[in-house]
Amino acid sequence: MARPLRYRQTQQSKKTMILVRHGQSEFNVVYGETRKDPGIRDPKLTALGLRQAAHTAALLADTPIKRVICSPYWRTLQTAQVVAAAFDLPFEINPVVGERAAFTCDIGTTRSSLQKHWPGLGFEKIDEEWWPAMEESENSLDLRCRKFRNSMTRSGDWANTLVITHWGFIRALTGHRVGNCAIVRFDPSQAHPGGGHVVSTPDIC
Repeated sequence: MARPLRYRQTQQSKKTMILVRHGQSEFNVVYGETRKDPGIRDPKLTALGLRQAAHTAALLADTPIKRVICSPYWRTLQTAQVVAAAFDLPFEINPVVGERAAFTCDIGTTRSSLQKHWPGLGFEKIDEEWWPAMEESENSLDLRCRKFRNSMTRSGDWANTLVITHWGFIRALTGHRVGNCAIVRFDPSQAHPGGGHVVSTPDIC
Protein backbone atom coordinates (compact mmCIF):
# COMPACT_ATOMS: atom_id res chain seq x y z
CA MET A 1 0.00 0.00 0.00
CA ALA A 2 1.32 3.43 -0.91
CA ARG A 3 2.42 5.62 1.96
CA PRO A 4 0.87 9.10 2.28
CA LEU A 5 2.78 12.02 0.90
CA ARG A 6 3.95 14.28 3.67
CA TYR A 7 4.01 18.03 3.89
CA ARG A 8 7.75 18.78 3.78
CA GLN A 9 8.78 22.31 4.71
CA THR A 10 11.63 24.10 2.98
CA GLN A 11 14.29 25.91 4.98
CA GLN A 12 12.56 29.19 4.07
CA SER A 13 9.18 28.06 5.45
CA LYS A 14 10.26 26.47 8.73
CA LYS A 15 9.10 29.52 10.68
CA THR A 16 5.39 28.98 10.24
CA MET A 17 2.11 28.43 11.99
CA ILE A 18 -0.10 25.63 10.75
CA LEU A 19 -3.90 25.97 10.68
CA VAL A 20 -5.99 22.80 10.33
CA ARG A 21 -9.75 22.67 9.92
CA HIS A 22 -11.41 19.90 11.94
CA GLY A 23 -12.40 16.60 10.31
CA GLN A 24 -15.84 15.91 8.89
CA SER A 25 -18.57 16.32 11.53
CA GLU A 26 -22.09 14.93 11.78
CA PHE A 27 -23.32 18.42 10.89
CA ASN A 28 -21.11 18.61 7.78
CA VAL A 29 -22.63 15.42 6.34
CA VAL A 30 -26.21 16.71 6.42
CA TYR A 31 -25.50 20.36 5.63
CA GLY A 32 -23.26 19.39 2.72
CA GLU A 33 -26.17 17.56 1.08
CA THR A 34 -29.12 19.78 2.02
CA ARG A 35 -27.60 23.22 2.81
CA LYS A 36 -30.02 23.23 5.76
CA ASP A 37 -29.20 23.36 9.47
CA PRO A 38 -29.94 19.83 10.81
CA GLY A 39 -30.13 21.10 14.40
CA ILE A 40 -27.16 19.12 15.75
CA ARG A 41 -25.59 20.90 18.69
CA ASP A 42 -21.79 20.65 19.06
CA PRO A 43 -21.52 17.66 16.68
CA LYS A 44 -18.88 14.97 16.90
CA LEU A 45 -16.67 13.69 14.11
CA THR A 46 -17.90 10.99 11.76
CA ALA A 47 -15.84 7.86 11.08
CA LEU A 48 -14.55 9.65 7.98
CA GLY A 49 -13.66 12.68 10.09
CA LEU A 50 -11.55 10.52 12.38
CA ARG A 51 -9.78 8.99 9.38
CA GLN A 52 -9.16 12.48 7.99
CA ALA A 53 -7.59 13.51 11.31
CA ALA A 54 -5.28 10.48 11.25
CA HIS A 55 -4.35 11.19 7.63
CA THR A 56 -3.60 14.81 8.49
CA ALA A 57 -1.34 13.69 11.32
CA ALA A 58 0.56 11.56 8.78
CA LEU A 59 0.82 14.47 6.35
CA LEU A 60 2.31 16.66 9.10
CA ALA A 61 4.66 13.99 10.42
CA ASP A 62 7.82 15.79 9.23
CA THR A 63 6.67 19.22 10.44
CA PRO A 64 8.43 20.48 13.61
CA ILE A 65 5.28 21.14 15.66
CA LYS A 66 6.00 22.28 19.22
CA ARG A 67 2.63 23.65 20.37
CA VAL A 68 -1.01 22.75 19.65
CA ILE A 69 -3.97 25.12 20.19
CA CYS A 70 -7.56 23.93 19.83
CA SER A 71 -11.06 25.43 20.04
CA PRO A 72 -13.39 23.88 22.67
CA TYR A 73 -15.89 22.33 20.23
CA TRP A 74 -16.12 18.52 20.14
CA ARG A 75 -15.15 18.32 16.48
CA THR A 76 -11.92 20.22 17.04
CA LEU A 77 -11.15 18.44 20.31
CA GLN A 78 -11.47 15.06 18.61
CA THR A 79 -9.31 16.20 15.71
CA ALA A 80 -6.70 17.62 18.07
CA GLN A 81 -6.65 14.43 20.13
CA VAL A 82 -5.64 12.43 17.06
CA VAL A 83 -3.19 14.94 15.59
CA ALA A 84 -1.50 16.04 18.83
CA ALA A 85 -0.99 12.42 19.87
CA ALA A 86 1.13 11.91 16.75
CA PHE A 87 3.53 14.54 18.12
CA ASP A 88 3.20 13.41 21.74
CA LEU A 89 2.06 16.91 22.67
CA PRO A 90 -0.70 18.27 24.93
CA PHE A 91 -3.10 20.79 23.44
CA GLU A 92 -4.27 24.15 24.75
CA ILE A 93 -7.95 25.16 24.77
CA ASN A 94 -8.73 28.61 23.37
CA PRO A 95 -12.26 29.82 22.46
CA VAL A 96 -10.75 32.66 20.41
CA VAL A 97 -10.10 30.16 17.58
CA GLY A 98 -13.69 28.85 17.71
CA GLU A 99 -16.18 28.88 14.85
CA ARG A 100 -18.31 31.86 13.94
CA ALA A 101 -21.62 31.25 15.73
CA ALA A 102 -24.21 30.95 12.96
CA PHE A 103 -25.76 27.45 13.20
CA THR A 104 -26.95 25.01 15.85
CA CYS A 105 -23.60 23.20 15.58
CA ASP A 106 -21.95 26.34 16.97
CA ILE A 107 -23.73 26.03 20.32
CA GLY A 108 -21.02 24.47 22.43
CA THR A 109 -20.88 22.11 25.38
CA THR A 110 -20.56 23.57 28.87
CA ARG A 111 -17.16 23.67 30.51
CA SER A 112 -18.24 21.33 33.32
CA SER A 113 -19.45 18.72 30.82
CA LEU A 114 -16.30 19.03 28.76
CA GLN A 115 -14.19 18.53 31.88
CA LYS A 116 -16.01 15.26 32.59
CA HIS A 117 -15.44 13.96 29.07
CA TRP A 118 -11.91 15.35 28.65
CA PRO A 119 -10.21 15.20 32.08
CA GLY A 120 -6.78 16.73 32.22
CA LEU A 121 -7.34 19.42 29.59
CA GLY A 122 -7.20 23.11 30.50
CA PHE A 123 -10.89 23.98 30.52
CA GLU A 124 -10.62 25.86 33.83
CA LYS A 125 -9.56 28.98 31.93
CA ILE A 126 -12.81 29.24 29.93
CA ASP A 127 -16.30 30.31 30.99
CA GLU A 128 -19.01 27.74 31.75
CA GLU A 129 -20.80 28.85 28.57
CA TRP A 130 -17.89 30.01 26.45
CA TRP A 131 -19.55 30.22 22.99
CA PRO A 132 -21.36 33.35 21.69
CA ALA A 133 -24.90 33.68 23.00
CA MET A 134 -26.17 35.07 19.68
CA GLU A 135 -25.24 34.78 16.02
CA GLU A 136 -21.84 36.37 15.60
CA SER A 137 -21.49 39.21 13.12
CA GLU A 138 -18.76 39.23 10.51
CA ASN A 139 -17.33 42.30 12.22
CA SER A 140 -17.14 40.49 15.55
CA LEU A 141 -15.46 37.52 13.89
CA ASP A 142 -12.97 39.82 12.19
CA LEU A 143 -12.12 41.48 15.50
CA ARG A 144 -11.59 38.05 17.06
CA CYS A 145 -9.26 37.07 14.23
CA ARG A 146 -7.32 40.30 14.62
CA LYS A 147 -7.03 39.67 18.37
CA PHE A 148 -5.61 36.22 17.74
CA ARG A 149 -3.27 37.43 15.01
CA ASN A 150 -1.96 40.31 17.10
CA SER A 151 -1.51 38.27 20.27
CA MET A 152 0.44 35.57 18.44
CA THR A 153 2.62 38.13 16.65
CA ARG A 154 3.39 39.97 19.90
CA SER A 155 4.21 36.77 21.76
CA GLY A 156 6.76 35.75 19.15
CA ASP A 157 6.11 32.04 19.77
CA TRP A 158 3.83 31.40 16.80
CA ALA A 159 6.44 29.53 14.79
CA ASN A 160 5.86 25.77 14.75
CA THR A 161 2.43 26.20 16.36
CA LEU A 162 -0.50 24.07 15.16
CA VAL A 163 -4.04 25.45 15.50
CA ILE A 164 -7.03 23.11 15.15
CA THR A 165 -9.90 25.39 14.17
CA HIS A 166 -12.88 25.95 11.85
CA TRP A 167 -13.99 26.94 8.36
CA GLY A 168 -15.24 30.39 9.37
CA PHE A 169 -12.22 31.27 11.47
CA ILE A 170 -9.76 30.26 8.74
CA ARG A 171 -11.79 32.18 6.15
CA ALA A 172 -11.84 35.38 8.21
CA LEU A 173 -8.19 35.04 9.18
CA THR A 174 -6.71 34.16 5.79
CA GLY A 175 -9.38 34.58 3.10
CA HIS A 176 -9.28 30.85 2.26
CA ARG A 177 -12.39 28.63 2.21
CA VAL A 178 -11.11 25.16 2.98
CA GLY A 179 -12.41 21.60 3.28
CA ASN A 180 -12.32 19.35 6.31
CA CYS A 181 -8.81 18.75 7.65
CA ALA A 182 -7.22 21.11 5.13
CA ILE A 183 -3.75 22.26 6.13
CA VAL A 184 -2.94 25.97 5.83
CA ARG A 185 0.50 27.48 6.40
CA PHE A 186 0.04 30.84 8.10
CA ASP A 187 2.14 33.87 9.00
CA PRO A 188 0.29 36.06 11.55
CA SER A 189 2.72 38.93 11.07
CA GLN A 190 1.44 39.60 7.55
CA ALA A 191 -1.36 42.04 6.74
CA HIS A 192 -4.89 41.05 7.80
CA PRO A 193 -6.70 39.20 6.37
CA GLY A 194 -4.09 37.07 4.68
CA GLY A 195 -0.81 35.36 5.32
CA GLY A 196 -2.27 31.94 4.59
CA HIS A 197 -1.30 29.36 1.98
CA VAL A 198 -3.26 26.10 1.56
CA VAL A 199 -0.72 23.29 1.29
CA SER A 200 -2.89 20.18 1.54
CA THR A 201 -6.46 18.93 1.68
CA PRO A 202 -6.76 15.22 2.52
CA ASP A 203 -8.62 13.26 -0.17
CA ILE A 204 -9.58 9.96 1.44
CA CYS A 205 -12.73 7.87 1.69
